[in-house]
Amino acid sequence: MVKLFKVPKNTSKNKVTHAKAAKQLIISSLNHEGVGVTREHNKVAFVEGALPNETVIANVLQTKAKYERLITTKILTESPYRLTPFCPHFSLCGGCQLQHLQLGQQLIEKQTAVSQLFKKFAKIVDLNWQNPIESPALNYRRSARIAVFYQQQQNKFQLGFRQQGAKKIIDIEHCLVLEKCYEAIFSVFRQLLPSLKNGKAITHLQLCSVNHAFVIVRHIKPLPTVDIEKLTLACQQNNWKLVLEAETGEFSFIDKKKKSLPSYQLTQQQLTFSFTFTNFIQVNDNVNQQMITQALEWLALSNQEKVLDLFCGIGNFSLAMAQQAEKVVGIEGVAASVEGASLNAKSNQIENAEFYCQDLTQEMKKSPWYRQNYDVLVLDPSRMGALAILQQLSLKRFKRILYVSCDPVTLARDTQVIIESGFMLDKISLMNMFPHTKHIETMALFIKER
Repeated sequence: MVKLFKVPKNTSKNKVTHAKAAKQLIISSLNHEGVGVTREHNKVAFVEGALPNETVIANVLQTKAKYERLITTKILTESPYRLTPFCPHFSLCGGCQLQHLQLGQQLIEKQTAVSQLFKKFAKIVDLNWQNPIESPALNYRRSARIAVFYQQQQNKFQLGFRQQGAKKIIDIEHCLVLEKCYEAIFSVFRQLLPSLKNGKAITHLQLCSVNHAFVIVRHIKPLPTVDIEKLTLACQQNNWKLVLEAETGEFSFIDKKKKSLPSYQLTQQQLTFSFTFTNFIQVNDNVNQQMITQALEWLALSNQEKVLDLFCGIGNFSLAMAQQAEKVVGIEGVAASVEGASLNAKSNQIENAEFYCQDLTQEMKKSPWYRQNYDVLVLDPSRMGALAILQQLSLKRFKRILYVSCDPVTLARDTQVIIESGFMLDKISLMNMFPHTKHIETMALFIKER
């Protein structure tokens, strides 16, 4: 059955420069960015909107010597795993890329893509895949940033997320991946903003559902008292905690109560983490808890082992590991996060964890924490990976290395360095932190070869 495919606008940063004839292609796989892949005349073709085993008609967006980028316009043979996206904004919004693929199959395709990257970069063919850490399909996202923009010519507010591959704001009616407490956020603020005297000064809404459902209103000019009162009332009616973020970056808690400060829990470890809205926390609370528990199970720390936790943030992994290890040393490049980690250790009565602020891309051999003895290394880097760190550390000093990755390309690249240092990849698993998106989170455990 022929199925017309609604072509998303501006789905690629690469615009068509010359009109080219449409091509009929059979898709072989998805790459790590959720894009269909096939080969034609010894050239790789990346086809947006296509799924494995589909026959599609696609238009060329970009042509290079070794590859082409195309966009699906018609599906001739449809994948049995293709779904109708549940969100009416799917074709435009940049938030989700894989709603047209069944959730279970998303994990299968992502695992296949990661395996291909390991084969390419680390020369490892057979990976010891463990069961993935799974997430609820909907209402999993506890934090998000909503853009607000006043269109002066049309005298209206835009409220939503950025368009795929563009800066334009897509007006969102509702978002089913946000936690349920924010179900009415778009309708409430779409009605509220025009009634404010200085609503034009509001540029973003930051959502953060932890011990309270916070709504942080970012404004670039002062808001009059009457506007603050309206915002406060709207938030109270929806059980949201209002926080104002001024142009200076200062946060103002409207109720000024200490118990209103943000915190989240790791219930299985009986840990509570306080943080500020500038600190990083994991978006998916459910997966974060499973991730910490799995890390502890994989590492099986003894009370005689010392752990070096790089990119430790506010102590998400560090404090849980400190409950089992002799000592944990956490290193983080953001001073505010280091301060938060130390405060969290103190509030949780953990005395065997210490934290240092260090730019991990710079020379570290003269740092006092570097010269200590360790048994276990934990890495949780940004998408840039940990290559600069791995090239400085003497990896042979560690017995085990746990790598938590948010980019499979840099993980596969860094794995080669770890393997060359005398380690074997013991086990690996996906963590579905962001269902329906292209993002791939992975945990890998390396053990020193005897």
